[in-house]
Amino acid sequence: MRTAAIITLLLATTAASAQTFTAEITRTAHGIPHITAPDHAGIGYGVAYAYAQDNLCLLAEEFTTVAGERSLHFGPANSAVLGFQSVDNVSSDVFFRSAIDIAALKKGWQSAPPAEQALFQGFAAGYNRYLRDLGPDAVPQACRDKPWVRPITVDDLLRLNEKQMLLAGSLAFAPAIANAAPGAERAAIDVPRELGIGSNGWAFGADSTANGRGLVVGNPHFPWFGPARFWQMHTTIPGQLDVMGVGIAGSPFPTLGFNKDVAWTHTVTAARHFTVHALKLAGPTTYLVDGKPEDMQTRTITVPVPAGFTPITRTLYTSRFGPLIVAPAAGLTWSNTTAYALKEANRQNQRGLTTWLGIATARSTADIRRAVETTLGIPWVNTIAADRAGNALLADVTAVPNVPAEKIAACKTPLSDRVAARFILLDGSTSACDWTEAPGTPAPGLMPATDQAVFERRDWVANSNDSYWLTTPKAPATPLSPILGSAETARSLRTRSGLLEIERNLAAAKMTPETAKTMAFANKSLAAELALAPLIALAESDPATTAAATALGGWDQRFDNDSRGAYLFHLIWSKAQTLPGLWKTPFSLSDPVNTPNTLNTEGETGAKLKAIIAEAMAEAAKAKLALDARWGDVQKAPRGDELIPVHGADGIHGVLNVQRSQPAPFGLTPVHGSSYVQVVTFSDTGPIADAVLSYSQSTDPTSPWYADQTRQYAAKQWNRLPFTPAEIEAARVGETLKLSE
Repeated sequence: MRTAAIITLLLATTAASAQTFTAEITRTAHGIPHITAPDHAGIGYGVAYAYAQDNLCLLAEEFTTVAGERSLHFGPANSAVLGFQSVDNVSSDVFFRSAIDIAALKKGWQSAPPAEQALFQGFAAGYNRYLRDLGPDAVPQACRDKPWVRPITVDDLLRLNEKQMLLAGSLAFAPAIANAAPGAERAAIDVPRELGIGSNGWAFGADSTANGRGLVVGNPHFPWFGPARFWQMHTTIPGQLDVMGVGIAGSPFPTLGFNKDVAWTHTVTAARHFTVHALKLAGPTTYLVDGKPEDMQTRTITVPVPAGFTPITRTLYTSRFGPLIVAPAAGLTWSNTTAYALKEANRQNQRGLTTWLGIATARSTADIRRAVETTLGIPWVNTIAADRAGNALLADVTAVPNVPAEKIAACKTPLSDRVAARFILLDGSTSACDWTEAPGTPAPGLMPATDQAVFERRDWVANSNDSYWLTTPKAPATPLSPILGSAETARSLRTRSGLLEIERNLAAAKMTPETAKTMAFANKSLAAELALAPLIALAESDPATTAAATALGGWDQRFDNDSRGAYLFHLIWSKAQTLPGLWKTPFSLSDPVNTPNTLNTEGETGAKLKAIIAEAMAEAAKAKLALDARWGDVQKAPRGDELIPVHGADGIHGVLNVQRSQPAPFGLTPVHGSSYVQVVTFSDTGPIADAVLSYSQSTDPTSPWYADQTRQYAAKQWNRLPFTPAEIEAARVGETLKLSE
């Protein structure tokens, strides 16, 4: 269907609708839209319209993805980023056509609260209204005349919401599900060791802040490209809702941000939101449970393809636990005796919208805790918050399978220990090893909030994607079920860096927004603090590497744009950090923040480190980059013909301001890392919020908001966010857009 035909359909669709939608959109600096409406339908309407103004092609493609139509429109041989990994279009289509049960989602949505139904109805209407107003000739060049730019319905939003719920579970297994068959040995299929998503979240209470009120630092590490990019917005229903922050593609209001009384952020939890079950086979597609045979169910999936292509069909298999999976690189094969199935806690989780509306309208951290605990609707992130009264909260409460530690131990298989770092593997041959059903949970088999981790404090809490265990060094948590993450083990360098920096700064003075902003973008490397001096000494000991010693000796141990020698250290440490026996002093439970430490430069480890230094020098020479190149001359973000320097580095360096990059002709370019960074505290009358969106609001190269905040991020500049009507009017850019239909 061409764009002109789509517009005609939109006109007919709108004429047939009896629903009324009204919204006003006022833009302030950097394209931030402030959407005001009389009701939730109007909020969804205005948000969709404004989002499409900035990111139409991105969102249209996402609706194509969740509909399982990538092969049809982009070709079966191509691929795209699905969640946080590259997946071929056929596997993507097979996954979405099998995993998303639109009939069940529609049934659940029909019983959702009226406000939530109105948000989705309004969003669909607002998106379609923008297509109609835009007209076929003004569609951005990237998707002009593409048949996949089409009107949407609530069904499209239900699919998109389901995808977002599955992001940390089934979605990571999409190729393993789409290609599972008896005897399948597709060696390329694997289970990611980590999702590639992260964040830092700090909440300071009255005992730690200079003004005696709460203060939140939100530093989510998310993709720079694709539908998981954050987008800033402010939504207001007078007397009901007044919340500012960010959401990802399809979010009808902010899901991370602040209102006049609370601020919150999220970090990806270490908890697992699925389990894998080892099936004992009695035949190729028959398995035993408690000694009794059960036949797998089958479903044939047909993937639409362009004219002239051979039709694609796949037969998928499912068990009482869920779909069968094959990932040989992770040890998950389908042999004559054993197969594996995945059980997902977030399947048809439509409670998230309820949770985030509860957070958005909260007046205290107690309200936030109540919203999170009663719904179990947060899919895969911690919630870190502080309020005007000076309370700090970290709730590591999500939709988690109810699998206590005792059950995990009793239901081990021979493979369980080998894959424990990736997922929980249980014996599927006995029903006793299935999830435990607890009374009162909103879905069967979920772990009650009372068995998960919650911390309410008046000093501070922090998380950098390690488990709940060391939320604050003053009070390490009692170990909980392993499905919630590890306990009493070494923390990542980024976690340790965050805890150290908080303690060091609080030892000097109580926390202020200015101190917090400096901490967020300090770009200090804990790896360098621990290892740089012995690495320099090692490089000096060999004439072949003395040039490396000189370059490293001039480094300021930061990943700022002006830092020289950072690139060489990056090359060295990326390889060195995985060496066995790297530290002389091992992890100590009595000093978890400062151990392990003392780099081992002796014997075999020392020889390997010397070789890594030489390899790094050769790699820099091949890239035609000086050993003491400025970091900002190496890591850059292309915006049209402009290359914008980007500070920050991979978290493996113990850097809080994470930027993960991939090779580019000029050096490195960021693909994932610090995105929307906010520092929020409170005055007597409202929030005081400073923020910056590293990759800017719009993905359209013709937009004035395509690169402006990226330049600000490069210069470590922050934006004071306007929140009150007077502040918004003073910062207004252009005229207010008034929409209704």
